[in-house]
Amino acid sequence: MLLSFIAGLFVHFVFFTSIFDIYFTSPLIHGMTPQRTLLQPPANRLVLFVADGLRADTFFELDENGTSRAPYLRDIIHTRGSWGISHTRVPTESRPGHVALIAGFYEDVSAVAKGWKENPVQFDSVFNESAYTWSWGSPDILPMFAKGASGEHVYTHCYLAETEDFAAKDATKLDTWVFKNVKEFFISARENQTLFNKLNGEKVVFFLHLLGLDTNGHAHRPGSREYKENVRKVDEGVKEIVELIEAFYGNDDKTAFIFTSDHGMTDWGSHGAGHPSETLTPLVAWGAGVHYPRRITLQHVGDTFSKQWKLDGLDRLDVNQADVAPLMASLIGVPYPLNSVGILPVEYLNSSDLFKAESMLTNALQILEQFKVKMTQKKETTLSILFSPFALLSESEQLDILRKTKSYIQGGNYKEALILCRSLIDLALEGLSYYHTYDRFFLGISVVMGFTGWILYIILIIIKTQTDIIQTSSNSRKESSHLSRYGFTALGSFITFFLMIQSCPWTYYVYCLLPIPVWHAISIEVWILNKFVDYMLSISLARTMGFLLVIILAVELMVLSFFYRAVLTVGLIAFACWPIGTKMYTQSKITTLVWVVFCLLLAVFPLMPVVGREPNITLVICAGFASLCISLTSIWYLRKSKDRKFGDQNLALNICQVLSLAVSTYVVSSTHASLAIKQGVPLINHIVSWATLASALAVPLLSTTFLFQRLLCIFISFVSTYLLLSTGYEALFPVILSCLMFVWIFMEQETLVKNGLSGRRKLNSIDFSCSTDISQVRQLNLDDIRRSFFLVFFIITAFFGTGNIASINSFDPASVYCFLTIFNPFVMGGLMMWKVLIPFILVMCAFETVQISAQISSKSLFLIVLVISDIMSLHFFFLVQDYGSWLDIGTSISHYVIVMCMTIFMMLLSGLAHFLTTKKIEVWRKKKHHST
Repeated sequence: MLLSFIAGLFVHFVFFTSIFDIYFTSPLIHGMTPQRTLLQPPANRLVLFVADGLRADTFFELDENGTSRAPYLRDIIHTRGSWGISHTRVPTESRPGHVALIAGFYEDVSAVAKGWKENPVQFDSVFNESAYTWSWGSPDILPMFAKGASGEHVYTHCYLAETEDFAAKDATKLDTWVFKNVKEFFISARENQTLFNKLNGEKVVFFLHLLGLDTNGHAHRPGSREYKENVRKVDEGVKEIVELIEAFYGNDDKTAFIFTSDHGMTDWGSHGAGHPSETLTPLVAWGAGVHYPRRITLQHVGDTFSKQWKLDGLDRLDVNQADVAPLMASLIGVPYPLNSVGILPVEYLNSSDLFKAESMLTNALQILEQFKVKMTQKKETTLSILFSPFALLSESEQLDILRKTKSYIQGGNYKEALILCRSLIDLALEGLSYYHTYDRFFLGISVVMGFTGWILYIILIIIKTQTDIIQTSSNSRKESSHLSRYGFTALGSFITFFLMIQSCPWTYYVYCLLPIPVWHAISIEVWILNKFVDYMLSISLARTMGFLLVIILAVELMVLSFFYRAVLTVGLIAFACWPIGTKMYTQSKITTLVWVVFCLLLAVFPLMPVVGREPNITLVICAGFASLCISLTSIWYLRKSKDRKFGDQNLALNICQVLSLAVSTYVVSSTHASLAIKQGVPLINHIVSWATLASALAVPLLSTTFLFQRLLCIFISFVSTYLLLSTGYEALFPVILSCLMFVWIFMEQETLVKNGLSGRRKLNSIDFSCSTDISQVRQLNLDDIRRSFFLVFFIITAFFGTGNIASINSFDPASVYCFLTIFNPFVMGGLMMWKVLIPFILVMCAFETVQISAQISSKSLFLIVLVISDIMSLHFFFLVQDYGSWLDIGTSISHYVIVMCMTIFMMLLSGLAHFLTTKKIEVWRKKKHHST
């Protein structure tokens, strides 16, 4: 059993990781030659302001009084510079945004393992190519560019990480710290000749990272007074720094300034996904080499933002976020970052046509160099007879375009030269994508073969070992199994040799060789299919096929629920009708009525807004009060029943848990009340929260293992923790879900009685610790497929019932304020993940009870669950796309990752649920239990 579990875990882990080799490989390549124009750049130095978390609309729009929140920068737009919207890509997080701005490429997913902070892969940047870079700001952002630099010419000045406190009275102090230290830096430079000489050189960059807006946005929402006031503070600070720098350099007109943001923020104070409020960021450029405002009568963009912002009389120059890197490189004359895929926005340049054309040609050569290196690398690892080059950009085509471009530049025909350069860039980027995804089809076929083989093998095992369809084993398999072994061994050897001569990564061996043993195992058990077909032909197929058709339709609806949460509501309404359709209500009217009520109550949640958008602590307190009522009523009922299994020790334990539940409710209330008046979070609240979290897994093990008492302890422990992680209506979700799970246990008992599979038994007489060896009680039937489907549906409901966690922006940092307020991505992420897992655990504990009451082995039902979830995974594997909007791409990939994680988590949580229900810690005294 353990070996099978490990094998299943390994197979699913391989299927899960395959998506990263197919879709998430790093775009970075090495071995290129730096490219730069030899013409004199317009600026000697560049100042980059990045207002972390600043939305474009909040920055550009006028307030209710018709005045700008950033009057200085708005005046720059009208009189001195160029402006536009910088379009970011998913994920809209701080590190990917800064990498796109400063290095010119879009971050690969390997950075998430570092919390978007450290460098998983070394990369080039504008800072690295500069003579000197001085930077001020967050310790989460600045060090990664210093560590990625070659040499000691990138200097960082960071405040302490503890300063990034969401509970701080005034987060604008983060920006004030930056402005203050920049001023002190330039004052000290006048007294330090070495520093003064460095500052007066060429190719110098100053980077000011302003985190106050992001912190205030998370803590108070972007529509708050604090966030909008922070915009004014940033504007004032930018004005002071610009005046300081211009005075320091004697107004020599050799300084270029760029003001932008790494990402925006949703109305509910989060970011990470592809909502326009997250992907639209402001861009303002002025100073040396930057074009002055252009007056126009009609905007060429296809939206009404400019009109809404009262800027429709000025030409709006939109860019992709990665385009800012080549713009900065062009302004100060440094080589373009080696891995940049940004396209120089020449409309921002106020220089000669020759400089624009040469700069654009340099941009094209830099991207073409990446294309050549990528093609060479792929050609060297592919058999020559199998290599298929990118036809649209052959070597002769490259030479022809470059020859024409240089000829146009020499002849002064700069407009045609720019068009050719843009064409070459587009082809090179398309070719880069072609070679980057060169092995995608090959790997996809291998994974699909492994996937389908695994599903078919599990089905065969279910038919063979968990049903009474196969009565006898076949004795004519030995000869065919020998032939099968030799054939698959030869095939595996050929695949290994094929991969070796192409110098493929070791992961390719795993993906390509994994289907071999799986399909070999199927070939050995293929006789089961023949027996199964004979069995199906010997009975009436109408009821069986109709039942399977319903299951297939149900699986498709579950897939659809990943895109539309309201489908879960439809499913729960169908669940409410289930006992009516099966006429089970005739034998148990009260249980059926309660089932219908809780199904309909739970059906409301998928129709609610995503969690975090509208915080409501009153609902959290109501959830705590409801949990207290349910807990006290349950304790009173168990005490009143005078069940000898419910002793004084269990009563004392339950009372302590109820007190903990009440304290958790109070902690949530006091924490958010304290934050509302900007008093911070009391230390005792953090201590109580962490203690409650730490005890959640241990306290249930102190109770008796009889069914109701143990389930009650699990409910109180996990709901107490969930309340501490809630900010709104989602706090009611585990309460309603737990009640429904409790009724589900009764409904399954009634189903068994109705079908004549079991007599009516008293559920509270079931002892989890004495009910583990029931594998021989009975075999599977069609109703067990329905039970397994119920589990998968409830698991998906636990995932999406209160929000689409496929979107990073549905996580609200306010959820973890009871535990910590200082920014820590790993701890915050871990707490949010635990919040997601709590409903899972409640469902799995109920399923563990259903397995016992239904008198079948956990292995039997879980194999069916595995087949259902794997079929869903295969669906999402085919739905993964790398075209369309970045939101569509990110969503399709995240759906596959979620359903694969769900399968792996169910395997692990099944073990956790078994542990929580069957194990007991003896604290007071050892006592022998005798089953009755």
